[in-house]
Amino acid sequence: MVLCRQGRRPLSTSGGEIRLLGAADIRRLAEEAGVRPTKQKGQNFVIDGNTVRRIVEASGVGPDDVVVEIGPGLGSLTLALLDRARHVTAVEIDDALASRLPATIEEFAPGAQDRFDLVHADAMRVRELPGPAPTALVANLPYNVSVPVLLHFLETFPSLRTVLVMVQAEVAHRLAAGPGSRTYGIPSVKAAWYADVRLAGNIGRNVFWPAPNVDSALVAMTRHEPLPGDRRTVFAVVDAAFAQRRKTLRAALSGYAGSGTAAEEALVAAGIDPRTRGEQLTVEQFAAVAEHLPPRSR
Repeated sequence: MVLCRQGRRPLSTSGGEIRLLGAADIRRLAEEAGVRPTKQKGQNFVIDGNTVRRIVEASGVGPDDVVVEIGPGLGSLTLALLDRARHVTAVEIDDALASRLPATIEEFAPGAQDRFDLVHADAMRVRELPGPAPTALVANLPYNVSVPVLLHFLETFPSLRTVLVMVQAEVAHRLAAGPGSRTYGIPSVKAAWYADVRLAGNIGRNVFWPAPNVDSALVAMTRHEPLPGDRRTVFAVVDAAFAQRRKTLRAALSGYAGSGTAAEEALVAAGIDPRTRGEQLTVEQFAAVAEHLPPRSR
């Protein structure tokens, strides 16, 4: 992990106006950095200033927030966040993008350089961040890693109170789905372990360069009080329940519990009908099942 620290000072002493990137700016910066967006890296840069303003507005971040942004790319959202938050730390894995971003901050937000940190690293391997603990996560997440990265940061940084991410619309609906929905699954339950999740709007394809082949949407999360139980055990139960989605929980959990009888006993003790399927349980009910499983299965 490589850290580029820009120093610190209060927001109120900002020394210059922050300018947002337009389409022409994005293309110029990409050319200067030698960057050609690729599907493999999930690179679709936001080129519309109104869209980044909308994202920041939906995030609810304010002058007291310390924001972490994952995958800042060329800096469109980064600049808008610096215009609102106390501090922004950007985590970028791409060498060319990470090398170019500090110069972009200097050019478009000269008074905000000392409120910005860059961590050049794989977000999935980040275990600590510079400066004060982050209070908010705001990001345009690459489609191919959005859920793992989101869950990793929620687990690693309990100081995060709010999240606003732009993801593939299909992923957004899975994250925000409730029990009984056809889109309710592992991402829904695991996200609900940490926070209350809701959809926060749709994003058109034409605000990106290059335009993606899928629709995007915003997902907002507000962390709630920790749920009882061991997270790893609960998540293992969730994985087992949805690995065989069409089976009853008695059947789906029999392997994890050690036998169908043990699974049924745990389900009954948790107040769950063993004939129920995983898609019908809330995260609290999954936690209750995990609590009643025999010790050998944990």
